[in-house]
Amino acid sequence: MYVPRHFAAGEAQTRELLDRCETADLITATPEGPLATFLPVIHAPDVGERGALLAHVARNNEQWRRPALGEALAILRGPDAYVSPTWYASKAEHGRVVPTWNYVTAHVYGRLVVHEDADWLASMVRRLTERHESGRARPWSVDDAPPAFVAGQLRAIVGLELVITRVEAKAKLSQNRPAADREGVAAGLAAEGDAEMAAAVRTARGA
Repeated sequence: MYVPRHFAAGEAQTRELLDRCETADLITATPEGPLATFLPVIHAPDVGERGALLAHVARNNEQWRRPALGEALAILRGPDAYVSPTWYASKAEHGRVVPTWNYVTAHVYGRLVVHEDADWLASMVRRLTERHESGRARPWSVDDAPPAFVAGQLRAIVGLELVITRVEAKAKLSQNRPAADREGVAAGLAAEGDAEMAAAVRTARGA
């Protein structure tokens, strides 16, 4: 991934993105060509030296059956937003401004491990479910479904574990703009209701 120095995400920012990630595009190179699947994922920091991403696919999905050539890649996405040049203070000074897009992303590389063990799958599905159901007034639990039904559902999926070998993370948050422009971007985003991206721009260090 192309990462200019001023857009390189720090260690803390990268870890936050991994911990908060909910979905990823899993991409593998195979002898028949590249394969990709959009997946719900969960970060397991206690696996291996750099952690792992856990997920599952339908058993009928061919991606898990075809051995990956080299590392597999998971693309994670944080917040992103269009940036209007009308928000730049420098627009009024010289007009030499253009639109752009701010975003936070990470390319996570690793060794893809396939899991068909029912206990591993059950544990992973519970972790994924509990993460998204926690905080709800009446959270759903795997135990709410009949055991035989759950067992049948587990037989229809295959677990995937991307054991992380390296991470390339990028946070493009207007750091290359003057301070007045950055504040203009944050104010513009806040006015449009994107408080998360506005806060990210305000806390990013300038170039």
